[in-house]
Amino acid sequence: MPSPRKLDLIPVELRQWLAEELTARGFADIVEVTEALNARLQDEGLELQVGKSAVGSFSKLLKNQREAFAMAETLLEDMDIERESDMHRVLMQMIATAAVQLMRTVSEENGHLDAKDLMSLGRMLKDLMHSAGIREKLREDERSRIAREVREAAAETASQAAHSAGMTEATVESIKAAILGVSK
Repeated sequence: MPSPRKLDLIPVELRQWLAEELTARGFADIVEVTEALNARLQDEGLELQVGKSAVGSFSKLLKNQREAFAMAETLLEDMDIERESDMHRVLMQMIATAAVQLMRTVSEENGHLDAKDLMSLGRMLKDLMHSAGIREKLREDERSRIAREVREAAAETASQAAHSAGMTEATVESIKAAILGVSK
């Protein structure tokens, strides 16, 4: 089993600092950020030295993640819940396809998928499926809310028309209850 990456060994607070520092510098100044990170590691008494290529890879990952979120926000900004749910389903399919391609590539290169990577992949797919379930629930809740509002508006319109026609209050309430689907 390969040894863990050095960035995985540093404390969470330093990884957060690294992410914030790279973001603040526009994902540039990799050498300076690496030197600052190594100085912080030394100040904390950790005998780790992180290379600029690891920080550069981390920077690229953060930048790609930020761009993906920005793209998703732009796409979903003007969408209703129905279109957002459809977009989410397409995104899940794309990620599942990428996961299969990743497994194929790994098996062609060295014949096995690292257990840690496999676990991460499984967790990602599980989270996506859970998220899809939440999206579907939101979608159904939105449909129910719209249907309820339509029934309430129809009941109010019918109630006003019934009052205008001179019907008794009991008749008006009975019509309203029938439209709303509640028993009187």
